[in-house]
Amino acid sequence: MSWSDVTRRAALAAALTLPLGGCLQPLYGPTAMGGADMAEELRAIAVDPIPDRFGHYLANELIFALNGTGTPGPVKYRLLVTPLSRVQTPIIDSVTSRASAATIWTDAAYAVTPAAGGPPVAQGKVSAVADYDRFAQRYANIRAARDAEIRAAKSLADQIRLRVAADFAKRG
Repeated sequence: MSWSDVTRRAALAAALTLPLGGCLQPLYGPTAMGGADMAEELRAIAVDPIPDRFGHYLANELIFALNGTGTPGPVKYRLLVTPLSRVQTPIIDSVTSRASAATIWTDAAYAVTPAAGGPPVAQGKVSAVADYDRFAQRYANIRAARDAEIRAAKSLADQIRLRVAADFAKRG
């Protein structure tokens, strides 16, 4: 391929992408309709309590993901999350008949509703998977399972934050 072919292809690629320049906007910048900053909108979401230990981890991760400042602000929305988790042991040691690894599968359905009531402004379902090794020591297994739950909760919280921000950006 000659040098002129390379420059011709580069010019064609630049010409084809030029019309798309105005279509993109930053997700966490000001909203399209000139409203508040996206970070302010996410800080205005209050996370409803989620039951169980995994729910506690997920609620803490959501609070940090949505409002990393730690200072509560005015509440405009409420986030209701319904998690479901299950454990599978895909690898069994043939000598001891014990599971040598485990996988935590987690799903969470979420809905963001206005604090004053009304239909959801964002809703969906997210999933995450976390693996951990199992050992002969019982405490090590408990700690490894909790660490996997925390990793899964962080992944779910990040996915929920991103999807809620995308729904808010689409809404304007």
